[in-house]
Amino acid sequence: MRAARIDLAEARWRKSTYSNGQGGDCLEVAEGVWGVVPVRDSKNQTGPALVFPRAAWTAFIEAVRRD
Repeated sequence: MRAARIDLAEARWRKSTYSNGQGGDCLEVAEGVWGVVPVRDSKNQTGPALVFPRAAWTAFIEAVRRD
């Protein structure tokens, strides 16, 4: 089974609110991509993105907020 390709050329990336201006460990999340949440390293914007199903990403964020 091949993974589906998702075109992120027009994605609107948003940097984590926990990021700082010193170039620390940061991630960006793309908004407006239907059904999935792409995540990438903000220091490597042309590199690969991890793409999570929206439900899995929501569960992850909720778990982080709880703990």
